[in-house]
Amino acid sequence: MLSAKGYALKPHRVETFKFSWDPQLKEKVVDIVWLYPNLPEQTLVLVVDEKSQIHALSRTQPLLQLRPGQAERRTHDYKRNGTTTLFAALNIATGEVIGECHHRHRHQEFLKFLKQLNKEVPDKELHLILDNYGTHKQEKVHKWLNRHKRFHFHFTPTGASWMNMVEIWFGILTNQAIRPGSFDSVAQLIREIKAFLSRWNEGAKPFVWTKTAEQILAKAVN
Repeated sequence: MLSAKGYALKPHRVETFKFSWDPQLKEKVVDIVWLYPNLPEQTLVLVVDEKSQIHALSRTQPLLQLRPGQAERRTHDYKRNGTTTLFAALNIATGEVIGECHHRHRHQEFLKFLKQLNKEVPDKELHLILDNYGTHKQEKVHKWLNRHKRFHFHFTPTGASWMNMVEIWFGILTNQAIRPGSFDSVAQLIREIKAFLSRWNEGAKPFVWTKTAEQILAKAVN
């Protein structure tokens, strides 16, 4: 009798992929990949996104701490205590992150975040890399951009959020600060996010983009 093991087959393994059907795929990939290593003088490139629905979860029982030969233990059940949305902008030259939490995830909150960037990063041309979420293209956002000419938006291809490097930072935040924690309130969760932001920026280092536009596009069409 033949077995999967005998042929080194692993039918239980599943991998996923997502292909972008954006008609402007090539133009957007080339635009963004050019920006990553080619920062013009007096210009900042910020990778912007929102991490929505961050839950303030409190464990039903206290954590059982590490002991010799025994892993930290936590209950699988928890209580939901509300949510927050983190708006974040990653400076690709330094790795530093500007972040702010809001209760909702609408164009109003996005405009507040743009105004925060306008205040915290004065006197420079700002190129923002964003995804195609409707909030980023809302009419009032367009009107604000028309009044603030130093802001320039660059949109990632549809279905290609992996081109937005702030997603890497969101993963680090989740693994190091949010998932291990237990939060009795949204206010406590926000305090932990702000504390993590401060610690991160004290020792921030930039992420390094390694793929060329040609390599990305070659893989996308094959």
